[in-house]
Amino acid sequence: MTDTAGRARPAPAPATAAAITAAPRPGLRERKKQRTRDALLRAALELFIAQGYERTTVDEIAEAVDVSQRTFFRYFAGKEDAALFLQRLSESHFIDAVRERPLHEAPLEALRRAVLESWDTIGEAIEAVVPIELHMRTYQLIESTPALLAAHLRRSEEIEEEIARLIAEREGLDVDADPRPRIAVAVFGGVMRVTGRRWGAGEDTSVAAIRELTVSYLDHVGPSLAEKWDTRPGRPSAGPPGPSAGP
Repeated sequence: MTDTAGRARPAPAPATAAAITAAPRPGLRERKKQRTRDALLRAALELFIAQGYERTTVDEIAEAVDVSQRTFFRYFAGKEDAALFLQRLSESHFIDAVRERPLHEAPLEALRRAVLESWDTIGEAIEAVVPIELHMRTYQLIESTPALLAAHLRRSEEIEEEIARLIAEREGLDVDADPRPRIAVAVFGGVMRVTGRRWGAGEDTSVAAIRELTVSYLDHVGPSLAEKWDTRPGRPSAGPPGPSAGP
C-alpha cells in the first residue's frame, strides 16, 4: 500500500457516542487496539492543526506513533476518515438525542433541545478518545479546509435526510408526501452551518461558545415551522413550555 496521500480501502464506521460510553470494558487485545487507534487519531489531528491537512501525510502520522503505514490503514480509510472521525461520532450522538426526545415536543423544539443536549453530553465520549480542546480545534480545521468541508457537507446531506425521516415518523407523516420534515431539517441544518462558520472564525473555541451561539441563532427561526404537526387522535400534543433550553 503506497498511497501516502491517504487513499485506501474503506474503514469501519466509528462507534457511536453511546457505544463508547456505555459498552462493557473490552478485553486486553481490544484495549490495545483502541489505544493504537486513539494514538493514531490524536497524532493525525495534532499534525493536521500544526502543519495543515494537505501537507500532512499518512507516513508522518504513522511515524508519530511509531507504527507502520499498514497499521494506520487498519483503523482509518485515509486522512479524511481520521479528520472526520470525531465529527461523525458527534453526529451519531445528535441523532440518538433526537430519537430520544419526548413525542409531545414539536419538531424544531425536539431538534433544538437535542443539539443543546448533545453539546452538554458529548464531552465524555470525546474525552475518552482525545482532549475536547483538540476536537474543537479540529471542528475549526474542517471549516477552513475545502476538501474536508466538502466531505463534511456531503455527509451533512445524508444526516439531514435521516433526521427528516425520523421527524416524519415521530409526526406520523409520509416524508415523501409532506414537505415539512425536510424543510424544517433544512432550515435547522442551515442555521447550524451558519453557526459553525461564525464560531470557526472566532477566537473562543470552547464548547460553551458554540452552544451559546447555537442558542442565539436558533432563536431567530420563525414560528411557522415550530408548531406541533401530529394531529392524530390520542397522540401527544405540544404541552406548556418546559424549562429553558438556553445556556
